[in-house]
Amino acid sequence: MSASPAVGVIGAGSMGEALIVGLIERAGIAPAQILASAPRAARRDELATAYGIAVTDDNRAVARAGTVILAVKPQVFPQVARDVRGALVPDALLLSTIAGLPIARLCADCEHGAVVRAMPNTPARIGAGMTVWASSGAVSAAHHAAAAHILGALGRERHVAREELLDSATAISGSGPAYVFLFLESLIDAGVMLGLPRPIAHELALETLLGAARYAAHDASHPALLRNAVTSPGGTTAAALLAFERAGFRAAVLEAAAAAHRRSQELGRSP
Repeated sequence: MSASPAVGVIGAGSMGEALIVGLIERAGIAPAQILASAPRAARRDELATAYGIAVTDDNRAVARAGTVILAVKPQVFPQVARDVRGALVPDALLLSTIAGLPIARLCADCEHGAVVRAMPNTPARIGAGMTVWASSGAVSAAHHAAAAHILGALGRERHVAREELLDSATAISGSGPAYVFLFLESLIDAGVMLGLPRPIAHELALETLLGAARYAAHDASHPALLRNAVTSPGGTTAAALLAFERAGFRAAVLEAAAAAHRRSQELGRSP
């Protein structure tokens, strides 16, 4: 690739690959305009074959792109920062999906001003994610539009004005898929306990969650109103909801989110 690429992706794990897929399939970026880096030769060959992009082991080459995405593990960041420092184009956008790494450290360690910190979630891998992001003061209107376009290729995106809200978002949308998977698993187990074959219990539970989520998005009423519409006086749903309340279901959800929020803050303060 002789000219500088439009987008560089440093880190070719699951989230880096999800970004590459989104860039090509939903953001309209041609494979020829993407340069990625990966340390293992086998992984480089795999990505190049699958997506028709150029892949290198040279992070400094990737850092010369107009938009540079950091999609590496937190423990790898110090080395990546050394690689990109001084190689970034002055007006480039640096977009990080590194968990717990604050904007101030990204700016300082990479010696760059225009930085976006994003918190995607795992459904982003199929274009159904919810990504919350914040930006440094040096991010221009053009940078903002580019970030929204790229992150929108992962699903839905939401910019927040205050970076500390990313800790709150982590507790809801970032960790939220795990909460849903736990509820799904529990509902399947309940079906099996009540005599349903596991494949049927899985189908019923999964389709119910999918349908309820789609219905909530379509109706836009408060969830309590939707719940009330399903709850007949003295009926089966009322009995189930009473059992949930007695078991402290609502309090458990609130406490779990608060725990995730605290942990996100702790990670952000780690050196």
